[in-house]
Amino acid sequence: MKKIAKVLLSRIVIVGVLILLQAAFLVVAIWRLSEEFVYLQPILIVLSGLCAVWVISKDDNPAYKIPWILIVMALPIFGGLFYVFFGNNKVPRALRGRVSEIYDKTKDELIANRVVTEEIESLSRHTAKQSLYISNNSFYPVYKNTETCYLSPGERMFEKLVEELEKAQHFIFMEYFIVQAGVMWDTVLEILERKAAQGVDVRMLYDDVGSLVTLPSGYYKVLRQKGIKCYAFNKFRPRLQMQMNNRDHRKITVIDGYVGFTGGINLADEYINGYEKHGHWKDASIMLKGEAVWNLTVMFLQFWQYETKKGEEFSQFRPERYMPAPCENDGYVQPYADSPMDDEIVGEQVYLNIINNATEYVYINTPYLIVDNEVVTALNLAAKSGIDVRIVTPHVPDKWYVHMVTRSYYKQLLEAGVKIYEYTPGFIHSKTFVADDKVAVVGTTNLDFRSLYLHFECGVWMYRSKAVLQLKKDFLQTLECCEQMTMKKYNAIPLYKRMFAAVLRVFSPLM
Repeated sequence: MKKIAKVLLSRIVIVGVLILLQAAFLVVAIWRLSEEFVYLQPILIVLSGLCAVWVISKDDNPAYKIPWILIVMALPIFGGLFYVFFGNNKVPRALRGRVSEIYDKTKDELIANRVVTEEIESLSRHTAKQSLYISNNSFYPVYKNTETCYLSPGERMFEKLVEELEKAQHFIFMEYFIVQAGVMWDTVLEILERKAAQGVDVRMLYDDVGSLVTLPSGYYKVLRQKGIKCYAFNKFRPRLQMQMNNRDHRKITVIDGYVGFTGGINLADEYINGYEKHGHWKDASIMLKGEAVWNLTVMFLQFWQYETKKGEEFSQFRPERYMPAPCENDGYVQPYADSPMDDEIVGEQVYLNIINNATEYVYINTPYLIVDNEVVTALNLAAKSGIDVRIVTPHVPDKWYVHMVTRSYYKQLLEAGVKIYEYTPGFIHSKTFVADDKVAVVGTTNLDFRSLYLHFECGVWMYRSKAVLQLKKDFLQTLECCEQMTMKKYNAIPLYKRMFAAVLRVFSPLM
């Protein structure tokens, strides 16, 4: 009974019930009004028709338009109003205004080194264009003088993270989507508390929705009492509003300005296989040391200013201020951020650039494969052009319906020659691309609509860095633990499951 009571009184249940009550009130109110005022029904039907035309005429991705058109036309009385209230996938004005203002003020902190960009261009014009796209649209420049280390699975990242946190002397910045008590977070928290007591500037950001079921309400106050400066990003409130969709899905640690971590790993025990949640959890992270860490620092400080509403003196956090010695020149490294604040889908375009410019192979790890026609077309074209395209997805899902939609893409990809593998030991949460032994990305961006279109994300693009070949080696070793999907195996999936998955796939952009 205590467990049941705990669940019923949990924060997510309470706010979920409140949101459902608001939605129910909206439906009942519209229905009663349409019954009381007969003339209102044709007005609502006309509104739905106009909304359908509006949806078709917008510049949104067709994959997002189709489910809304179906909803609007299937529910002519309610559909139009549903779209008016919930169909706008743009960032709410209040959030957009504040974040955009901060972005504009901090662009001057991100100055590209023309010598570095010219060096890349002399090596490969195609690759230079990829880097230039990121600089022009995400505003984060490319660097040399940065060491890279690919870390997989999560246990390796945890070991390195603890090692580097213990060395911190000046400041620690951490920004994560999920934080949960356990071996990983308790270990990190003990270090943070101890470092804060020693005078180190320790700051923490966590996403309020990402940690909704893992942290108690107001947990940031607990950390403040321990000497850790902390905020919950975009606090979750029981209101029907689109702002709740725009989550901070990034995972960033910056230590003394010249050591940085990012990737798929959150601060919870399933990411380091502290317990078995979905079989063996395979994840990936990247550790940077050197000049490129500055981009991660700027990302963190931008969100920190959003929460504190105070300016920062960025220069005091630059890598060269505390870096004991120049770092090894390990290729070209470009951490970047993606934001729903604009119409530029940087995360997806970075992936598409890698696929479209590959000449030998593209190897992809992704927990979800729920993509638009542009990505499917690019993967199919690459495979049909003789490029060795391989994708690893989970065998043990974390969400059954998402896994069904992921599998619904297999048929058209397999027919084009794309090789698909499922990680049989469990769940793969890595978000990585590697191509031609030269270019790679390790980051937080999943191949799904929510990650590509609605969340704040980040990643690290690399060219001729050590981590590129480290990633490739790890990918090929992972294949030894995978089952290759074939058309025969796909066809063995029961027809009713494939049909249900097709329905889910249509509405997946709204999930």
